[in-house]
Amino acid sequence: MSAGELACIYSILILHNDGIAITAEKINTILKAAGVTVESYWPSLFAKLAQNKSIDDLVLNAGAAGGAAVAVSAPAAAAGGGAAAAAAPAVEAKKVLLVMLYIRFLS
Repeated sequence: MSAGELACIYSILILHNDGIAITAEKINTILKAAGVTVESYWPSLFAKLAQNKSIDDLVLNAGAAGGAAVAVSAPAAAAGGGAAAAAAPAVEAKKVLLVMLYIRFLS
């Protein structure tokens, strides 16, 4: 997943959390405030997704389809050593980016 896609996803989450209607213009406003540049088509695609799907359902079911793959790959990761350890910093980096976007949006 590209940084532009992640930035649009985080923008949608911010808007949804604040109860603001999700539009391409509002996604672009958050991205501009955060200093993030994305391909011009991403905000409109993500806005259409948000209009056609329930954000709550997407968030609550985000790991539902991939749960079995994680369980199967866990022994392999333990045998391999660093695969699971490498995933933890990536998740933490995504959380930091979300917080940064949110802070810039509020200021």
